[in-house]
Amino acid sequence: MNSPTPAQLPIIDLHCDLLVYLTDVPGSTQDNMEEIGCSLPSLTQGNLKLQVMAIYCATEPGSTDYAKKQSEAFKLLAESDNCLTTVTNPQELQQALQSDTTGMVAAIENASGFCEENEPLEDGFKKLEKMIEDVDRVLYISMTHSLANRFGGGNYTTQGITRDGKMLLDYMHGRRIAIDMSHTSDTLAYDILEHIDKENLDIPVMASHSNFRQVWEHARNLPTELVQEILRRNGLIGMNFLRSFLNTDNPEAIFEHIRHGFANGAEDAICFGADYFYTTDEKYADQQPFYFPDLLHAGVSYSYILKELQQQLTKEQLQKLAYKNAQQFFERIWATP
Repeated sequence: MNSPTPAQLPIIDLHCDLLVYLTDVPGSTQDNMEEIGCSLPSLTQGNLKLQVMAIYCATEPGSTDYAKKQSEAFKLLAESDNCLTTVTNPQELQQALQSDTTGMVAAIENASGFCEENEPLEDGFKKLEKMIEDVDRVLYISMTHSLANRFGGGNYTTQGITRDGKMLLDYMHGRRIAIDMSHTSDTLAYDILEHIDKENLDIPVMASHSNFRQVWEHARNLPTELVQEILRRNGLIGMNFLRSFLNTDNPEAIFEHIRHGFANGAEDAICFGADYFYTTDEKYADQQPFYFPDLLHAGVSYSYILKELQQQLTKEQLQKLAYKNAQQFFERIWATP
C-alpha cells in the first residue's frame, strides 16, 4: 500500500475558538465557512481527525457563566447529528484517526472560566470539576489570557505566579491535565515550571498555540529558554497560523517557524495549533487580515503547509507535524496507570 500523500495525512490541531463563536455571535452556525476558519465543513475538508475546542473567557465579572455556556455548546456539538465525536482516551483517539469523522476534546483557555476573581478558590475548583464532567475530559488549562488574573500574569504583563496559581498547580497534580504556556507571561511560565519541580508535581506541559520568538519577536511567541524547557519535559508546541504571530509581512513565515523547530530540537514536539476564531469582530479591525490567504481556513491550510514542506522534511517528519507528536503526547498523558 502506498503511503499517504501530505494532503491525505490525518491532522490533530491543539486550538480553535469554535465554541466562543457559537455562543457569542448572534446567528452563528457550525457550518459558516465565511466567518470562522474551523467550521465543520473546513474541518472535514482539512482531514482533521482531532480538534481541540477551547473554552475561553476574559477575566471579568461573569466569566464563569460565559465559560459554562461554551461547555454547554461543546455538549450540544457532541450530541448533535454532525461529523463530530468526543475523544477522551487513547482507544477513542485511535478510532478517530481511522474514521471519517472529526474527534474533539475540550480545553480551558483562562482559568477565570471556572473561578471568578472574588470567589473562594474551593468554589472555583468545584466549578472546574463540573465543567470536566460536562465535557468528559479537559486536555489542558491555561492559567491566564492576555492580562493578569488571580492566578498570575498573562502575555502582555510581567507578573509571575500567585498563591492561587500555585494552588491550582497543586490541584492539577496527577489529574492528567496539561498546563498550557501559550498565554503566560515569561515570568509566569518560569514560575510554573519552578513550582512543578519544587513540589515534584505530575503535570504535563505544552504551548498549544504559540510560535518561536527567535523567528518573530512577539510576546505571544515562546522565548528560546522556554522552548527548551518544554522540550526537556516532553511537551508539545502547536504552531499558530495568525499573521500577527508569524510575521505581519511574510506569507512564507509559517515555514520559517516550522523549520526552526525541526532544526532546534523540537522534532518530537512540534504540531499544529492554528487558532481559528471569529474574524469579523470589529474590535480586532486593526489586525486585519488575520491570516494569510493560504492559511485562511482549515480546509486548505494544513495540506498547503505539508505539501510545501515535503521537499524539506522526511515523510516521518511530516507525520510527526501532522498528528504523530500530538497523538503520542495524548496517549502518554491519558494512559491508564
